[in-house]
Amino acid sequence: MKKIFFLITLFTATLANAQQFIGSGLIEYEVRRNNHKLFGDGIWAEMAKDRFPQFSTNYYHLSFTDNKALYKYDHKDERTKMPWGNEGEDNLWFSDYNSSIYTHQKFVFDNTYLLSDTLMKIDWKLSPNETREIAGFNCRKATGIIFDSVYVFAFYTDEITVSGGPMGISGLPGMILGITIPRMFTSWVATKVQLTGYDPKLIVAPTKGKKKVAAELQENVRKATSDWGTWGQQQIWNIFL
Repeated sequence: MKKIFFLITLFTATLANAQQFIGSGLIEYEVRRNNHKLFGDGIWAEMAKDRFPQFSTNYYHLSFTDNKALYKYDHKDERTKMPWGNEGEDNLWFSDYNSSIYTHQKFVFDNTYLLSDTLMKIDWKLSPNETREIAGFNCRKATGIIFDSVYVFAFYTDEITVSGGPMGISGLPGMILGITIPRMFTSWVATKVQLTGYDPKLIVAPTKGKKKVAAELQENVRKATSDWGTWGQQQIWNIFL
């Protein structure tokens, strides 16, 4: 009986030691978008579908430490790149999960803005029985709503202790490694997690750009794109995520 108890204790201790808990590192996300779905319907959309690739793929990095994170563009798949120059490559998302404050650098209509406010509050519903392995981590599913009516389906891991994720999406009990937003026809999936190869000193809030209240800029963009239909709404979601 003592031997059995010893073996159970040893097995439990081994499992506990094997489980990793990560508080700093770098995550690469593959961001895949269905452009043809994004364009919607209509004459302009049909013309655009002949000129633009159906799918485009970009890669972003999220570096994190001390419960802070910086999300930024890294590179694109040249085979699927869009014909225009800037696809938001200069945008930066800095999140301080301790103070619940974000600072974003956003390129909007040929101007660079610096936006700072409280982190987006998302009412998450957890689905702990639905799991998926992403980048070698066991992830649980959660469903949330942003922009009042846009559903977000996320997979997070509690093995990474920072409650963050790509862009301004956060608030789960661990790091988000996968996101799908059907109404944006876009998915974000982590391809790798590395503990070295990044500089923690660079995880700081951006300072470049015109300081602007996010709500005010969002209203200006809404007015400017009011007659753009579905495409205009998509731009607002893309800019203010």
